[in-house]
Amino acid sequence: MIKQDFITRTRELLKDEYDALEAALMQQPPVSIRLNPLKTSDALQPFDDSFQSENVAWCKAGRYLAARPSFTLDPLFHAGVYYVQEAASMFLEQALSAADMNRDRIVALDLCAAPGGKSTHLQTLLPQGSLLVCNELVRSRSVILAENMAKWGGADNIVTCAEPALFGECTNLFDVVLADLPCSGEGMFRKNPDSCNEWSADNVNMCANRQRRIIRDVWNSLKPGGWLIYSTCTYNTAENEDNVALLAKELGAEIVAIPVNREWNISGSLGCDMPAYRFFPHRTKGEGFFLALLRKNSGYYKESGFKNKVFKPFPATQKIRGLLGEPEKFVFLNNNSANLYAVPERHEGVYSYLSKSINIVSWGVYLGALKGADLIPSASLAMNAAFRRASFPSAELTLEDAIKYLRKEAIELPADMPLGHILVTYKNVPLGFVKNLQNRSNNLYPTEWRIRNKLKVKNEQWTRNNLQLTIDNDFVATVLRI
Repeated sequence: MIKQDFITRTRELLKDEYDALEAALMQQPPVSIRLNPLKTSDALQPFDDSFQSENVAWCKAGRYLAARPSFTLDPLFHAGVYYVQEAASMFLEQALSAADMNRDRIVALDLCAAPGGKSTHLQTLLPQGSLLVCNELVRSRSVILAENMAKWGGADNIVTCAEPALFGECTNLFDVVLADLPCSGEGMFRKNPDSCNEWSADNVNMCANRQRRIIRDVWNSLKPGGWLIYSTCTYNTAENEDNVALLAKELGAEIVAIPVNREWNISGSLGCDMPAYRFFPHRTKGEGFFLALLRKNSGYYKESGFKNKVFKPFPATQKIRGLLGEPEKFVFLNNNSANLYAVPERHEGVYSYLSKSINIVSWGVYLGALKGADLIPSASLAMNAAFRRASFPSAELTLEDAIKYLRKEAIELPADMPLGHILVTYKNVPLGFVKNLQNRSNNLYPTEWRIRNKLKVKNEQWTRNNLQLTIDNDFVATVLRI
C-alpha cells in the first residue's frame, strides 16, 4: 500500500496529474526486452514475429511484449539473445547519442551496474573497439553482473567490485561515466510492491546524500570534456533535479539537453528550469525513471599511466589461439591461476592499470580452466562473439534437451558425435559445452548459472497470443536472475 506521506509529497509535485499516476500504479507493468545485435540479424528477426512485439520508440532494439512469457524456459534468454529490461531505462540510448565524444574508441564506466541491463545496453551503443568497465560494489551482485555480461557476448568489457572512491583515484581515465544511482525506488512501486513498504522521507534524504557522495567520489576519474549520465528510478526532486543542480554548480559541469520526440510523452524537469528527462507510467509505457546528462568542463588533464604492465602473457598454443576468430587481436593471460582469459590487446594497458587498485571479477573472454596442457572450455567462450565455432564439433538440442542442459542435467548426444568437447546449441545459438565420453556426457554448464526451479516443458509450442510456453500447471516460476 502506498504511504500517505508519499501521496502528499508527490501530489504537491504533480498537482492535478497525481491521480492519473496513482491509477497507473495500480495496473500491471508492461513487459519489455532489448534484443542483442551480436546474436540477431540486422533486422532483428525472427524474434520480432515470435514475440508479437511492439517497438520501444527511444531504443532501436527495444521491444514491448504483449504478455510476460516464461523467460526461464526460453534457452534464447539464457544464451543472451535478449535482455529483459524496463523500457524507460532504455532511454540511455538517446543520452549517449547526444554526447558528442569525437573519438572512435572510448573508455566508459558503468558505476552501479548490477544486474547488467544498462551495461549490456552501453556495450552495444559504444563505438566499436571501446572499453566498458562495469562496476558493482556488492560482491554477490557483481557475480551476477559478470554472468550477464558473459552471456551478452562482448569481449571489450571488464567487471569490477569496488568503491566509487577507488575509481576517483584513476584521474582522467573515463570518457563516459554512467551513474544509475541507488535510490528510494519510487518508480518501481508497481514492479516491486515491497518498495512501497520500505519507502520513507528519511530514506529519500539518505539516498540523496549518498548519491551526491558517489558522484563527488568518482568525478576525478572523468576526463575534462567527458560525460556523466545521472539517472535514478524515483520521482522526488531531492534525488533528481536538486542533486543535479547542486552537483553541476559545485563540480563545474554543464547540464546538456537531449533531443526527444514530443510523441514519446517524456516529461521535463520539475520545480526548476533545466534539461532533464522524466518517465511517468501514466504518460509513457514503462516505469518511473529520471535522467540528466552532464558534461565536465574543467579540471587538470593528463593521460593516465597505462605503460607499466603487471601481466605476463600466457604462451598460448596454436590450439588455444584457434578458439578465437581473430587471435592476433588478443593477449592471453592466466594471472597465475588455472583460469585462462583472452584480453583485447588494445585494452591491455587499461586492464593492467586498473588491476593495481581495483578488484577485478572478470575481464575479456573467459576461455576456460587449464588442466595440464588441456583447456576445459567455458560457457562464456561459447557465448562470446569472438569465439570461432568451427574449433569444436557441435550438436543442436531440442527445447526439452536445452532445458535439461541449462539445469545441468545429463543429456543424450547423437550417436555419431566424436569423443571430447562438444559445443551445444539451440536454434543455432551456442549455450555451452559438454564432454562426450564413451558411454555418457559430462555437462559443463556453470553450476551457478543453472536453472533452479521445477518448471516442466511439455512441448515447443509458443502460443502467438499470450506468448506462454506450455508448462505443467502444478509448478510456479521462481525469481529470475534479471
